[in-house]
Amino acid sequence: MPSQTIAYQGAPGANSDLACRSVFPEMTPLPCASFEDAFAAVHGGQARLAMIPVENSVAGRVADIHHLLPNGGLHIIGEHFQRVIHCLVAPKGATMENLREVHSHIQALGQCRGYLRARNLAPVTHADTAGAAADVARWNDPTRGAIASRLAAEIYGLEVLAEGIEDAAHNTTRFLVLAKEPKVPARGSGPTVTSFVFRVRSVPAALYKALGGFATNGVNITKLESYMVDGRFIAAQFYADVEGHPEDRPLRLALEELGFFAREVKILGVYPANPFRLEEAQRVGGD
Repeated sequence: MPSQTIAYQGAPGANSDLACRSVFPEMTPLPCASFEDAFAAVHGGQARLAMIPVENSVAGRVADIHHLLPNGGLHIIGEHFQRVIHCLVAPKGATMENLREVHSHIQALGQCRGYLRARNLAPVTHADTAGAAADVARWNDPTRGAIASRLAAEIYGLEVLAEGIEDAAHNTTRFLVLAKEPKVPARGSGPTVTSFVFRVRSVPAALYKALGGFATNGVNITKLESYMVDGRFIAAQFYADVEGHPEDRPLRLALEELGFFAREVKILGVYPANPFRLEEAQRVGGD
């Protein structure tokens, strides 16, 4: 049933598949070949939601997503932080001694760079982690393994030679939950995140003036990124996450001031802040 289906990019067993199962265990994950296909599945009625990764604590921004979000026609209704646990998987009977090359998505390979280098394993780039696991199962070559999830190993009948091989213990991916219609939480119902994009003119102090209202109104900007649009070097589009609800007076005033100095301000979503944010803030505060 489309109403109980959630789309994601990748093959079954990908980390996006894991995220779907973690947040919406009652829904059926729908694998899609590309991010555009996942967006199209929601627009076309094949799925009610999409689970899309936007950034990783090790590798940073997920390529292309910030270009898709403003123009994809979907609304952010939630966020999820998925701890990424990479496994080294291989065909049945394979051993670490026989392994020569490891296949996976370029981000997964980068996140396990130290582990692979220490064992003289050659990294080979694939479109996604689960797809690499599927190919390794099909080849059934004991010299070729993959970096993938334990779920992928179970799906494709592979052995887990090592688990938790990522170089950074904090390896976490942030996902956004997207839908055709916005689902704005009631003001005062709890911590809220507002995500939006905007452009500034290519003039001195344009960004400073555009963001001044957030400082004077005490609104915390948790994320601010710039990226090129329309192939132009002289003007950038900015993506921002801020704490607060647009109906809260501080954020309302900050957005009004932003409108004076920026153009094409577009809110992508207003949604509940994931508890992971508070946990991270408390952890960092205690360091």
